[in-house]
Amino acid sequence: MTIERKGLFGPGQFYKGALAIAVPIMLQQLIQSLVSLIDNFMVSGLGDVCMSGVNVAGQVLFVFMVFINAICMSGGIFMTQYFGAGDARGMGQAFRFKLVAGLAAFVPYLLVCLVFPRQVLSLMLIGNTQADLILDEAVQYIRIMFFMGIPMTVSMCIASSLRDLGKVKAPLAVTVAATLTNTLFNWLLIYGNLGFPRLGVRGAALATVIARTVEFMLFIALYVRTKPGFAVRLADFMKIDGGLFREILKKSALVLFCEMVWVLSETVTTALYNGRGGADVVSGMASSFAIANLYFVAFGGVYSATGVILGKTLGEGDLARARREKTWLLSGSAVFGVLMALFGFATTLIVPVVFGRLSESAIQICRSMVAMMAVLMPVWVYMNTQQAVARAGGDAKMGAYTDAGLTLFVMLPMVFLLALYTDVGPVVMYCGVKLIDAVKLVVFHFWLKKERWLKNLTVKAA
Repeated sequence: MTIERKGLFGPGQFYKGALAIAVPIMLQQLIQSLVSLIDNFMVSGLGDVCMSGVNVAGQVLFVFMVFINAICMSGGIFMTQYFGAGDARGMGQAFRFKLVAGLAAFVPYLLVCLVFPRQVLSLMLIGNTQADLILDEAVQYIRIMFFMGIPMTVSMCIASSLRDLGKVKAPLAVTVAATLTNTLFNWLLIYGNLGFPRLGVRGAALATVIARTVEFMLFIALYVRTKPGFAVRLADFMKIDGGLFREILKKSALVLFCEMVWVLSETVTTALYNGRGGADVVSGMASSFAIANLYFVAFGGVYSATGVILGKTLGEGDLARARREKTWLLSGSAVFGVLMALFGFATTLIVPVVFGRLSESAIQICRSMVAMMAVLMPVWVYMNTQQAVARAGGDAKMGAYTDAGLTLFVMLPMVFLLALYTDVGPVVMYCGVKLIDAVKLVVFHFWLKKERWLKNLTVKAA
């Protein structure tokens, strides 16, 4: 049934449908964030150096995950529209793209984990007074984390494709099982409980590999048993539509560029923050993100809900309804961002409880960062929705030109100047460079008014 209501906010039925998509995704990410928080809590008991090593190595995993997620988002642009058009062939081609591109991305991950781990990780600790001690822990952690690369890639491709079709409950159930596995083996292997060996940071890595393997097996079983609309037979896997593949690759190139510029900026700035002191700075900043991830779940929820709703409407060819839904989604995200900011401030209360075994300096850095990121939540949630609107219709240029452009030519020079010519602490540095996001929000607003995103890609790419 077509909803004719106009105005800034849509009817309750519309937001109920959006929440039906967003909430399970946010719950899935919340569970993962809680497990990550438990991981950090357990590792923090080993001291600032061990926690710093795990989180420096985790930066490599972060880059790899963002890269795979960008590939899944690129394929998802077409997946949702073909779903709206009822085109199973197109959905299958989008799924093939995710898997082929995702497995290709495994090669540089292999090189970093097994061939050049210390050389790469040392770039994250330039100027740190305890770099050698931190690197010793980081290298043994990342060598084990190599083994989760392929299982995680396949799992992310299947999970994201299910979400593109609005099927969000099954990925949530798999995540619950995998995260419970991770928590159990962390408890067993980090400290050697129930007769298991006490492995420290290696135990944390092994627990993650075991959990990702369980997740992989569950997603494969789900894929074989349910045969979702995008499913392809193994014998037909390489039957790739060259024209459509190139079209997806063309769109994905800009999405990948935008996402990798972002992750590059996060990696560079993290390295600069880490150089402002010793292990207390590294562990304090890392622990703040572990807590902030509890409210960062909003990003995945609003992004996926926006992409699924608008992608399906655009694929059906109802451009007038898509225009109204875009307004409703943006207005709803503004309210949601404020609510998540309040939740963010509340999480500062658990900092001394979870990370009480870290140094006082690390705890103070963590608390300040968590509060500061909560202030920025309304801007970030709204920006994520703006990006999702643009990409739902295949407009990847907004992110590539505006987001990446401001990051490369304004934000990164700014953080380097702060690092070279001031002695401000890491929290002030982070706040200073992130204020540029308010400018991005305004530019995105005027860009979306041009309606380059208002396109039915299934007609063009058919």
